[in-house]
Amino acid sequence: MIKGDIILIPFPFTDFTGNKLRPAVVLIETDYDLTVCFITTRLKWKEGTDIELSSSSITGIKKPSLIRLSKMATVDKLLAVGKLGELQPKEILEMNTKLKKLFQLT
Repeated sequence: MIKGDIILIPFPFTDFTGNKLRPAVVLIETDYDLTVCFITTRLKWKEGTDIELSSSSITGIKKPSLIRLSKMATVDKLLAVGKLGELQPKEILEMNTKLKKLFQLT
């Protein structure tokens, strides 16, 4: 898996009471882990660092969605259920720019 891949993964709830199988975008892959951001269809949750995704065969997303860059997790790569699709270079560039903003690196 590489940066920008959209995968299915059991993503933990922020209160750690459980998890939900959901799409996520890969930020970093190491030997054993993936750092990912979750994707939601709840467009009303949109924050300034979120990225809007349209449904498409390239991304594998079936409904308009948001990449929630502020909702990250590092998980064992064996938890990845499968690849749905991938971001386009333009979307990866937007993700990089918004991650810098989120972490106040610019």
